[in-house]
Parts: sequence; C-alpha cells; structure tokens
Amino acid sequence: ASFTIFLHKVDNTTVMIKLRPGVSPSCRIRIKNVIRSDLKIKPGENVTFTFTCSTPEKYFIMEIQKNIDCVSGPCPFGDVHLYPPGLPRLNRTYVWNVKASTKAGLELRFSTPWLRQIEPGEMCPDSISYNINSSVDEATVNIGTFCRNGSVSRVKLLGGVVMSLHLPWHSLLTTSGFNIANRASIKRLCIIESTLKGESSITLMSPNYPLGFPEDELMTWQFVIPSNMRASVFFHNYSLSNCERKEERVEYYIPGSPSNPEVFKLSDSQPANIAGSFNMSLQGCDQDAQNPGILRLLFQVVVQPPQVDENVTHLVDLSKEKNMTVTIHLQGWPSLIPPMSEPICLICKDPRTCDRVLTLNSGAVYRISFLCKDLSRLRITAEKGIGCMDIRWCQRKIYSLSVPKAITQLPIQLHKFIWKLLAADLINVEITSPSLKLQQHVPEQRCNTSYSYSIVSATPETELNVGVFCPGGSIEKIQMRNNITISLKTFGKGFINESIRQDLKMSFVPHIKDECTFTVSPNPKAKVYLQTPNWPYGLPPYVSISWFIAVPSKQTARLAFSKDRMGIACETGRAYLNIKEETLGAEETVRREDELLPQPRNMYHNFWVNISNCKPVDKTQLTLQFWVTFADKQIDLGIILAVVAGAGVLTAIGLTVCCVKKKKKKTQNPMVGVYNANVNTQMPGKKGLFGKGRQNNESHVYAVIDDAVVYGHLLKESNGSVTPEVDVYRPFDGPIGSLPPSPPPFSFRKDIKRSSNTEEEHPPLTDTDHDTYTFAHQKSGQSKDNGDANERDKGDTSVPLLEDKKQDGLVG
Repeated sequence: ASFTIFLHKVDNTTVMIKLRPGVSPSCRIRIKNVIRSDLKIKPGENVTFTFTCSTPEKYFIMEIQKNIDCVSGPCPFGDVHLYPPGLPRLNRTYVWNVKASTKAGLELRFSTPWLRQIEPGEMCPDSISYNINSSVDEATVNIGTFCRNGSVSRVKLLGGVVMSLHLPWHSLLTTSGFNIANRASIKRLCIIESTLKGESSITLMSPNYPLGFPEDELMTWQFVIPSNMRASVFFHNYSLSNCERKEERVEYYIPGSPSNPEVFKLSDSQPANIAGSFNMSLQGCDQDAQNPGILRLLFQVVVQPPQVDENVTHLVDLSKEKNMTVTIHLQGWPSLIPPMSEPICLICKDPRTCDRVLTLNSGAVYRISFLCKDLSRLRITAEKGIGCMDIRWCQRKIYSLSVPKAITQLPIQLHKFIWKLLAADLINVEITSPSLKLQQHVPEQRCNTSYSYSIVSATPETELNVGVFCPGGSIEKIQMRNNITISLKTFGKGFINESIRQDLKMSFVPHIKDECTFTVSPNPKAKVYLQTPNWPYGLPPYVSISWFIAVPSKQTARLAFSKDRMGIACETGRAYLNIKEETLGAEETVRREDELLPQPRNMYHNFWVNISNCKPVDKTQLTLQFWVTFADKQIDLGIILAVVAGAGVLTAIGLTVCCVKKKKKKTQNPMVGVYNANVNTQMPGKKGLFGKGRQNNESHVYAVIDDAVVYGHLLKESNGSVTPEVDVYRPFDGPIGSLPPSPPPFSFRKDIKRSSNTEEEHPPLTDTDHDTYTFAHQKSGQSKDNGDANERDKGDTSVPLLEDKKQDGLVG
C-alpha cells in the first residue's frame, strides 16, 4: 500500500520516518524508484511512498513534531489535534514544542480519564504515555511521565513546554486528549493539579526525578478533594541537597488552618487526616557549587472517607514504664509492605499526625486514634529492656514479664512483645513461672495456647536458642547465662483473655556453671518431654545443660531417651551424659558419646540430668530428647507379708514374756536350759555351720533352763520381777561344766532392723543367719540328763560367750 502525506506550510509540522534502533534494515522505503532507509517530510511538502515489506511496524518508527510560537504571535489555544491524517500504522510520537514568555503561563488541561504519573522505566498498561517538559531560558526540566486513567487533571508551566504523546502502532486514538490555554504568570516552575473524587491513592514525584530538582526552584501540587473526604501525605523516598542559603522545605496551605502556610522538613511526618482540598509546595535552596547534592521527592497521597470512630481516642499510658517502645503497624511489617493501591490503615497520635507505622516511647501518655476500616489488619510490636550491671543493686528484685494493660486494652492484636535482658559478666538470669509453669514445644508435645515464649541466650560470639515454651507445663524455673531475649508471640485473639493469668517473672542471680539449667516440677501422673536447646541444629561446642527433675511424693519417675546413642564423634574433649538421684549414697550414671545411653529406668527421688558437649568432628551437633513419666509407687506384697508376720512374732513373744513373768512370781525358781539329745534341728542341705566338730551331732539343741541359775548375777530384781539389761553382756564366771555354751536370750541379740518400705537393697544372708536354736520346757525328771549331755560333747566351754560366738561366725 502507498501513503501520501501533505503538510501545510502554515502548520509548521515535520514528519520523520526512520529505522528502529537495533533493527536490521530488511525493510526499506520506496519513493518512486528510489529506495531509502529513512524519510523526512517538511512543512509544505507532499510525498507519496511505500514500504518494501508487509510489516513495516517491526522496522520503522515515526515522529511528528509541531512547533508553536507564542512569543512573536498569537497562540493557537484550544484542543490539540493529531495532525496530519492518513499516517502509516507505525509506533509514533507526537511532539508539540511551545515557545512562550516567562512572564506568562501555559496550562495543559487534560480530558478525562486524566493522567497518572509513573516512575522512570515504568510502562503504561496500554502503551500510551505522555511526557511533559518545561523549557525556561534554554533549560529543559522533565516534569514527569504519565499514563492515562489517573487524577492529574491540569499542569501549569512557566514559559515554554515540550509535550510528547507516544502511541503504539495498533492504537486507534484519534485525539490528543488535552488542550492548551494561556494563563498569567504562576511565578514558579510548575503547578500540578490532581482531582480525587473518592477513596483513592496516588503517587507523585518531583520534576527530574530521580535526578535533582532544579536549584532554588519552587513548585506546587494542588489537590482537589471533596470536603467529606480525608487526605494524608506520606513521603516514601527523598534526598536533600547541600544548601548554602535558604533551607529545603515543604509548605502546606490547608483551608481553615490557623497557621497557613504550615512548614515541614522533608524528614518530618507529613500532615494527615486533612479535610478537603489543600496545596503542597516544594522549595529548593541555593546549593553548594562544589558539592551540590540533589533534592528529590517521591510521595503518596491517600484519600479515604472519615471513619465511624474518627473522634474516638484510646489512652496509652506509658508514663510509669522504662526502656520500652510500642510500635503499631500493618500486619507483616516491616518485611511485607502493602501496595500503595491498597486501602490504607493510619494510626494517629494527634488529629493531624498519622502514619502507617506509629512508635510510642515509654515515659509519656498518648491519646491515639485510627483511620482504618479494618483494625484486624493492624498489629502491635513492643520491646522492653531490663539491665543489671551490679548484682548488689538488682539481686533481690523480681521483674514481672507480663504485657502491660496499656497494650492489652487497645483494640489491636498484639503480635510480639520482646524483653531484652542485659547483664554484666558473672551475672545470670533466672526465669520463673510459679503457677502456670512452662511447657517446652516439642514435636511430641506441641503448644496449643494463644501465645508462646521464644528464649534466646546470646553473646557476641555465639547464640543459643533455648527453645519455644508456652504456659501449662512442668518447667518451673530456667537459669541462663549471658544476655537473654524473650519474645512473646501471640496466635489469635484468645491472648486477650489468657494474658490476665500471666505469671512469668525474672530476676538476676549470681553466676551458674552451666549455660542453662531447667527446674522441672511436674504434676502427678504427668508426661514431660524435654530436649536440648538449639533444636534441631544441636548444642554449640563445649556447652553444658542441666535439668533438675522433682519426683512427686508417693510417685515413681521413669526416665527414657528417644535414641540409644548421642550420635556424635568428638574431635576435642568428650561428651557426657550424667544422671544422679538426689539421695544419700546414690550412684551416678555416666555415659560418653561412644557408649550406649541408659535404658529406661525408674527414679525414686529427685534427680539431675546433665549433658555436656565436646567439639564434634563434623557439622553434626549433639541433639538429645528424653521424657519422664510418673506413676504411683507400688508396695511389694512380700514386704507387706513380712510386716504382718513380724507383728505376729512380736505378739507371740509378748505373750510368752508375760507367761514367764507370771510363773517366776509364783515359783521364784527359774529354769536352766538343759541339753536335749533327742531333738534334731539340723537345717536340710546346710552343713558345716559350726567349726568345732558339731556338724553331725545335735549338741546345739537346748531345753529351757532356769535363767537365774546361769545368768542370775546379770539380772536385777525389782518388785518381784526379773529385768534383764538389754544389749549388755558380762562373761559367765560360775562353775564350768562340759555343756556347750548357750546362746544369749533374744533380748540380748543385736539383729539388723530393716524397714519394710525402704528401697535399699538388703545385704545377703550368711549361713549364720540361718542357725536355729530350739528351746523346750523341762519336764520333771529331765535334769538327770545333764550329765549325759556333757559327756556327749567334750568341747571347750572356757571361752566367754561373745568370743565363742565370733569364732563360730555368730555375730549378732
């Protein structure tokens, strides 16, 4: 197809067609019989041409430039048309170069849907864009690049202007979308007007952005906003130049304000919650010639309807707090910044000072309000520091680690409360939870509460993640070395109710030997899971951790480990596991890293578990998990029967003693033990109990004899009763016969007393513990057998009774 372009000379328009940069010249322009790669048509010329290819839009671009002189003659004000008609379908740029006096102003008025400013490098969705440049005294300033569908309705400029419209080859746009009007001098670089009819958010930039705003220049943005809407200004990116004179600033003219203009630094929080329309101006300064720097600004204006509770304020009293900050922010801050197009939530500490993020400091009282439709999008993050540099001043102090009511009473969900506990060397931190106690979050026993505590112990060299804990467990106390960070994190709205019962407390204590010590006080029949800190990455080298586990009374604890070995090999030092009950004479169980861990075992008393790490040979570190279960103590049936049998024996002995005493009162003729040769009391299968030739005879069998005859000098008579001296022995010094010695009465023997409920092991019985003596009452006429008995055993009886017992192995 051929194209004919005719340009009237009075239109002062030039058309240029040229190859796109970086494209091979596979397509050419043919004018009659001449082939060329570009074409320039000047005012007053009429040119017909064709392309040598069917898709010239891939190879060529077109620029249509119109010069308008408003200095030497009248300006063609009114709508700007796309001239000339009948142009080929190529990517094209229309440029209107308007020259005007600096004593007058030009106004570019855009038809709806108006324009939206974009950052350099950003593309418009429909590929249609406008670029506005101001031309003053041969200097060109880029006012900005704009897309369609925005809020910029007018741009007023001082002096000349260079206006460009970029259209893609497939665009069907037939009008420029703006007109030019003449205005009186605006006495500044430019005025950009934005009209916002409803809830919206716009982004604007200073001229030449991201390069510098012209030196000592002034420009203004006018915002036309309905009086029933509220506007807020936010500076997102700015930089300052190096000023020699004046000061770079922002001035606001707000209708109804008693202090117009309101002057702000670029570093200040900008006004918010502005009712209706307002103006904002940017003023530059005289810059340092050697090091000028650059002044630039990118900002956002948010327009939203007033909130229902716009005038509702919330009291936040932090006057009694120390070293604490409270930050109210959007959910996900600071890593997640919502798009500027999203509805905004603002926090205001006074009616005109609002921002997306508000930080409150301790020692003051605030009255805050919210400009936000959905308060559930907001969160609170607070931080408090507690320090101790001298143990003498802070050892006895107990600090409450609970969230202040000033925070919990706000209609905003608490996201995190962080306590930073700082202590000097040789001062450690003790955390207690006396009533709620803490549960360690482990895979087998997960926390399901509305909040949890993350505890980290840190030094400049290392960091030990102690673990995640929640209320409602068995850990009553944690002692830690170094500086500690405790982070309370919430999970849902339930924290408001559960926070009332917070009982976490902290104090500073003298130095402890382990990096961390847990005190576990479980409830009866509880099952407690515990694991080493830094899970699952392992303990740092040479770190020692201890657990003190209290066993409830009348209960037995069972200790078990999740694996049979520690699972590491040491490069330097050894790794140890130590277990020891807290009772007199308890043995300590010790395992090295190359040994099997103990099998599940019962613990009857409070006990310690200690794990000490070495320096492992590889990246694998020491991780260990164990659990403790509790059950009621079981009383051994054998012990019960032994106690009952013992009680029966004591009762029988008591009755016998009573009968003997009554008989002595009547006769005063105590009986003497007489040897009875006809009774066999040898224990089956037990031979060699005596070492003096009595193994195969019955010489150790006795009849009951009168005590007074043999032991009369050992007894004391008191009111007609005979009372032996307990645990006292005197050698027999009467006439010695040929009878074997008699054993002492039961009241003289020192038997080992054993409690039926003791858990200690009984010493093994010796043969002498089974020696049996049989006593029988003498019948009349039996005393004559004494001589026979003496003759049956001529054993030596000259040795005192105790010595004879020792020789025979009968030690009481």
